[in-house]
Amino acid sequence: MEATDRATEGDPLKRGEDGAEAGTAPSPTELRKKSCKDALGFAKLSHWRTAVFFLSLFLCLIIVFAFSFIIPCPVRPQYVSAWNRTFPQAVTYDFLAIQDASKDKVMDVMFVLKDKEGSQNNTCTDEGLLSPCVFVMTVDGTNGETLWERPLAPEFHWAQCGLETETDRTWDCLLSHSDQLTAIDKYTGEIKWQKVQPQNFRSAVPVLSVPDLDGDLVSDVALVSPGKVQTLLVFLSGKTGDQIGSEVILDSAETMRHLLHPSTKDSDYVLFQKDTGLYGLALWRIAAMAKAGMELGLKKNQHWESKASATSGLVPVYESDSVRQVLQTGKTHDLSNLLLVTGEEVVLLDGNSLQKLWTFNTSKVFSEPSFGHFNKDGILDVVIEEDVGNNTKRVVILDGKSGGVLWEVNLLASPNSPRPVSVNTINSFSVFMFWGVLAAKNTDLIELNVFFQMSVIDDRRSYMLHPHYAEVLLESTNVMDHIVTFKATLLERGRHACYILLTGPETDGAEGTVVLSKRKLKQDVPDSRVLRIGSGGSSETSDSIKEAFNRLRFKDE
Repeated sequence: MEATDRATEGDPLKRGEDGAEAGTAPSPTELRKKSCKDALGFAKLSHWRTAVFFLSLFLCLIIVFAFSFIIPCPVRPQYVSAWNRTFPQAVTYDFLAIQDASKDKVMDVMFVLKDKEGSQNNTCTDEGLLSPCVFVMTVDGTNGETLWERPLAPEFHWAQCGLETETDRTWDCLLSHSDQLTAIDKYTGEIKWQKVQPQNFRSAVPVLSVPDLDGDLVSDVALVSPGKVQTLLVFLSGKTGDQIGSEVILDSAETMRHLLHPSTKDSDYVLFQKDTGLYGLALWRIAAMAKAGMELGLKKNQHWESKASATSGLVPVYESDSVRQVLQTGKTHDLSNLLLVTGEEVVLLDGNSLQKLWTFNTSKVFSEPSFGHFNKDGILDVVIEEDVGNNTKRVVILDGKSGGVLWEVNLLASPNSPRPVSVNTINSFSVFMFWGVLAAKNTDLIELNVFFQMSVIDDRRSYMLHPHYAEVLLESTNVMDHIVTFKATLLERGRHACYILLTGPETDGAEGTVVLSKRKLKQDVPDSRVLRIGSGGSSETSDSIKEAFNRLRFKDE
């Protein structure tokens, strides 16, 4: 009691929280009121927490339900490993385009037939055309079923697809048939525009995609007609197909091939091959000759222009009297280099400076070179087929960096063999595929010639090469028909490696059975023969080598 009294006397004015003087004990009634208020506040807080918990749980359940049942998950297309489409009594051509026409992220196949009736009961007479007529067809890459077909007036001259990429054009393929040029939408087969083509441009000429020249915000195209008397070029509107300006005479001498080459960013040159070498003509010069003022906005390459002729404007890229082929290959500084095949050598030129990077001496090259990654330096290597005599060819893989020989093998040069191809893997190398007949020992040319005379002339086999097993080849004999055209590719991004074959009559334009087929690349592995080449071979068993092929995972270039 004394302690309590002292505390009260020491601070007589201090009061409690409820307004009573400090030290004064609250009454039982006041305690009950305070306890009820605290309990009521805690109860309200607990109710809010419970409500928030159940609301969060309800929202989570709604989200899970929506993603599980309402919003469909993306479904990967189901495909068959191999399919065939047979067209009896038809004519086909050396044209095959791989495009995603169904928007299912799986590549589809476009080709051209000449027939009386399409696969979807479309007839030539229904379209007011002469029978038989030309059918442009696209089939689904997953199962080979027809997506769309478009009958056109005969005869077929040439076609080029892939023209929609990185442009504002609403069409992807341009076809030359009869006396017409037809632009077709790859998704529907709809004709975007159709024009009577210039009279001098009906031969098999590729299309050059050029920047917008007529100011309609749509990239345009150029047609080049090489000839023995003169080489002509004409610009066409990518939006309407109308001719822009007048025809341009590129050169008054004979030219064989041409392509559009970007020497630097936004500075393009048309390269054309003559009997004296390879020459370039600036796109801005050609545009100015077609129509005054149309060259405005096109950039110049000062390095190339310093080498241009004062009279003709031609830039000598590589002077030689035996240039056979010109291709664009691996890039440096985002620009393509130039690979030239002459009668004596294979040469790689820097695409901007035109400096010679390397040279490989050769006698005669059978087919157009192809590219792939044999080593892991990230630079495309070059595959050539060299004629070494006695009906024999040497398949050589050249280092893209130095031009040195990385790998080689001798094969019998069997007729109707497609050029080598390759498919890239996730391991930074490619699987190579080529055609021919491998003789025993593969070393003595005399033995090869005797073997060729004893073998069946039309014998042809395909071979696959794994760079990690460079002393082994997988041999397959699954295709014996006449191959019109052939492509190896990925039908899906990063997967579904396969090859597409179009087979038909041996004579161009002849009527017969046409077969379009797709076959998965790994499908040939189980039935293939493991052949040891060279002196060492491989210590791995045949089953181990086949398993290495089966484990491969592929990717896009």
